[in-house]
Amino acid sequence: MWNRRKEEEPTARPSSPNPSSLGATEGMPMQTTSSRFENEAATPSRTATIGKGVSITGQIYSREDLIIDGEIDGTIEANEHKITIGPNGKVKAAIKAKDIVVLGAVQGNVEATDKIDIKKDARLVGDIKTARISIEDGAIFKGSIDIVRVEAPKASPKPQPIATPSGTQQSMAASAGGGETKR
Repeated sequence: MWNRRKEEEPTARPSSPNPSSLGATEGMPMQTTSSRFENEAATPSRTATIGKGVSITGQIYSREDLIIDGEIDGTIEANEHKITIGPNGKVKAAIKAKDIVVLGAVQGNVEATDKIDIKKDARLVGDIKTARISIEDGAIFKGSIDIVRVEAPKASPKPQPIATPSGTQQSMAASAGGGETKR
Protein backbone atom coordinates (compact mmCIF):
# COMPACT_ATOMS: atom_id res chain seq x y z
CA MET A 1 0.00 0.00 0.00
CA TRP A 2 2.71 2.53 0.95
CA ASN A 3 5.41 1.33 -1.40
CA ARG A 4 3.40 1.02 -4.60
CA ARG A 5 5.13 1.27 -7.88
CA LYS A 6 3.90 3.84 -10.37
CA GLU A 7 2.18 1.23 -12.52
CA GLU A 8 0.23 -0.05 -9.47
CA GLU A 9 -1.13 3.40 -8.43
CA PRO A 10 -4.75 4.08 -9.27
CA THR A 11 -5.23 6.85 -11.82
CA ALA A 12 -8.23 8.50 -10.14
CA ARG A 13 -8.06 9.87 -6.61
CA PRO A 14 -11.12 9.86 -4.35
CA SER A 15 -12.75 13.28 -3.91
CA SER A 16 -13.07 12.98 -0.10
CA PRO A 17 -9.88 13.01 1.95
CA ASN A 18 -8.64 9.54 2.80
CA PRO A 19 -6.41 9.28 5.90
CA SER A 20 -4.06 6.96 4.06
CA SER A 21 -3.54 9.47 1.24
CA LEU A 22 -3.21 12.66 3.32
CA GLY A 23 0.34 13.98 3.33
CA ALA A 24 1.74 10.90 1.58
CA THR A 25 4.17 11.58 -1.22
CA GLU A 26 6.11 9.00 -3.09
CA GLY A 27 9.34 7.98 -1.40
CA MET A 28 8.67 10.03 1.76
CA PRO A 29 7.69 8.34 5.04
CA MET A 30 4.50 9.47 6.72
CA GLN A 31 4.17 9.96 10.46
CA THR A 32 0.79 9.87 12.09
CA THR A 33 -0.06 11.98 15.10
CA SER A 34 -1.03 8.96 17.15
CA SER A 35 2.44 7.42 16.86
CA ARG A 36 4.03 10.77 17.70
CA PHE A 37 2.23 10.90 21.06
CA GLU A 38 2.44 7.20 21.97
CA ASN A 39 5.71 7.56 23.87
CA GLU A 40 4.48 10.65 25.70
CA ALA A 41 1.35 8.86 26.86
CA ALA A 42 3.35 5.84 28.04
CA THR A 43 5.63 7.94 30.23
CA PRO A 44 3.62 10.74 31.79
CA SER A 45 5.94 13.41 33.05
CA ARG A 46 5.10 16.66 34.70
CA THR A 47 7.37 19.67 34.73
CA ALA A 48 7.18 22.74 36.95
CA THR A 49 8.73 26.00 35.77
CA ILE A 50 10.08 28.91 37.78
CA GLY A 51 10.09 31.82 35.33
CA LYS A 52 12.81 34.42 34.88
CA GLY A 53 10.74 37.05 36.70
CA VAL A 54 10.52 34.92 39.86
CA SER A 55 12.89 35.14 42.85
CA ILE A 56 12.70 32.60 45.70
CA THR A 57 14.57 32.50 49.00
CA GLY A 58 14.19 29.26 50.98
CA GLN A 59 13.80 25.53 50.44
CA ILE A 60 12.26 23.92 47.37
CA TYR A 61 11.14 20.26 47.39
CA SER A 62 9.78 18.98 44.10
CA ARG A 63 8.00 15.74 43.20
CA GLU A 64 8.24 16.50 39.50
CA ASP A 65 10.82 17.74 37.01
CA LEU A 66 11.75 21.36 37.58
CA ILE A 67 12.97 24.08 35.21
CA ILE A 68 14.47 27.13 36.91
CA ASP A 69 14.88 30.29 34.86
CA GLY A 70 14.58 32.71 37.79
CA GLU A 71 16.66 33.38 40.90
CA ILE A 72 16.85 30.91 43.81
CA ASP A 73 18.69 31.32 47.11
CA GLY A 74 18.50 28.34 49.51
CA THR A 75 18.20 24.60 48.79
CA ILE A 76 16.58 22.64 45.97
CA GLU A 77 15.69 18.95 46.22
CA ALA A 78 13.99 16.68 43.67
CA ASN A 79 15.36 13.24 44.54
CA GLU A 80 13.70 11.20 41.77
CA HIS A 81 13.45 13.93 39.14
CA LYS A 82 15.38 16.22 36.80
CA ILE A 83 16.31 19.81 37.59
CA THR A 84 17.22 22.13 34.74
CA ILE A 85 18.79 25.51 35.42
CA GLY A 86 17.77 27.57 32.38
CA PRO A 87 19.98 30.07 30.57
CA ASN A 88 18.53 32.94 32.66
CA GLY A 89 18.66 30.95 35.91
CA LYS A 90 20.79 32.24 38.80
CA VAL A 91 20.95 29.77 41.65
CA LYS A 92 22.78 30.13 44.97
CA ALA A 93 21.76 26.82 46.51
CA ALA A 94 22.66 23.27 47.33
CA ILE A 95 20.97 21.07 44.72
CA LYS A 96 20.03 17.36 44.99
CA ALA A 97 18.25 15.52 42.16
CA LYS A 98 18.38 12.45 39.93
CA ASP A 99 19.55 14.44 36.88
CA ILE A 100 20.80 18.03 36.75
CA VAL A 101 21.29 20.15 33.63
CA VAL A 102 22.99 23.54 33.99
CA LEU A 103 22.57 26.18 31.29
CA GLY A 104 22.76 29.23 33.57
CA ALA A 105 24.71 30.06 36.75
CA VAL A 106 24.93 27.90 39.88
CA GLN A 107 26.83 28.69 43.07
CA GLY A 108 26.65 25.84 45.55
CA ASN A 109 27.23 22.12 45.95
CA VAL A 110 25.42 19.88 43.47
CA GLU A 111 24.54 16.19 43.94
CA ALA A 112 22.93 13.96 41.30
CA THR A 113 22.23 10.26 41.70
CA ASP A 114 22.46 9.71 37.91
CA LYS A 115 24.04 12.49 35.79
CA ILE A 116 25.05 16.15 35.70
CA ASP A 117 25.28 18.04 32.39
CA ILE A 118 27.04 21.40 32.34
CA LYS A 119 26.28 23.04 29.00
CA LYS A 120 28.32 25.41 26.84
CA ASP A 121 27.55 28.81 28.39
CA ALA A 122 26.92 27.55 31.95
CA ARG A 123 28.80 28.54 35.09
CA LEU A 124 29.03 26.25 38.15
CA VAL A 125 31.02 27.12 41.27
CA GLY A 126 30.83 24.38 43.88
CA ASP A 127 31.52 20.73 44.54
CA ILE A 128 29.88 17.99 42.46
CA LYS A 129 28.91 14.49 43.56
CA THR A 130 27.47 12.24 40.84
CA ALA A 131 27.69 8.90 39.03
CA ARG A 132 28.16 10.48 35.57
CA ILE A 133 29.12 13.96 34.35
CA SER A 134 29.32 15.88 31.09
CA ILE A 135 31.01 19.28 30.77
CA GLU A 136 30.82 20.96 27.37
CA ASP A 137 33.54 23.19 25.92
CA GLY A 138 32.99 26.78 26.96
CA ALA A 139 31.42 25.93 30.33
CA ILE A 140 32.96 27.39 33.49
CA PHE A 141 33.42 25.04 36.44
CA LYS A 142 35.29 25.65 39.67
CA GLY A 143 35.21 23.04 42.42
CA SER A 144 35.79 19.35 42.95
CA ILE A 145 34.14 16.32 41.39
CA ASP A 146 33.36 13.14 43.32
CA ILE A 147 32.31 10.27 41.06
CA VAL A 148 30.28 7.71 42.99
CA ARG A 149 29.59 4.21 41.77
CA VAL A 150 26.04 3.03 41.58
CA GLU A 151 26.10 -0.45 43.07
CA ALA A 152 23.67 -3.07 41.86
CA PRO A 153 21.50 -4.58 44.60
CA LYS A 154 23.20 -7.64 46.04
CA ALA A 155 21.43 -10.99 46.17
CA SER A 156 20.49 -12.17 49.64
CA PRO A 157 22.99 -14.71 51.02
CA LYS A 158 21.99 -18.37 51.12
CA PRO A 159 21.48 -19.93 54.58
CA GLN A 160 24.71 -21.37 55.94
CA PRO A 161 24.89 -24.43 58.22
CA ILE A 162 25.39 -23.60 61.91
CA ALA A 163 27.66 -25.64 64.19
CA THR A 164 26.02 -26.80 67.44
CA PRO A 165 27.82 -27.45 70.72
CA SER A 166 27.62 -31.22 70.15
CA GLY A 167 29.58 -30.83 66.93
CA THR A 168 26.71 -31.63 64.52
CA GLN A 169 25.47 -29.17 61.96
CA GLN A 170 21.93 -27.85 61.61
CA SER A 171 20.43 -25.82 58.81
CA MET A 172 19.12 -22.32 59.49
CA ALA A 173 15.53 -23.55 59.08
CA ALA A 174 15.96 -26.30 61.63
CA SER A 175 17.56 -23.98 64.18
CA ALA A 176 14.65 -21.55 63.77
CA GLY A 177 12.12 -24.22 64.59
CA GLY A 178 11.31 -25.01 60.96
CA GLY A 179 12.31 -28.68 61.16
CA GLU A 180 13.54 -31.43 63.40
CA THR A 181 17.14 -32.48 63.90
CA LYS A 182 18.23 -36.02 64.49
CA ARG A 183 20.99 -36.62 67.01
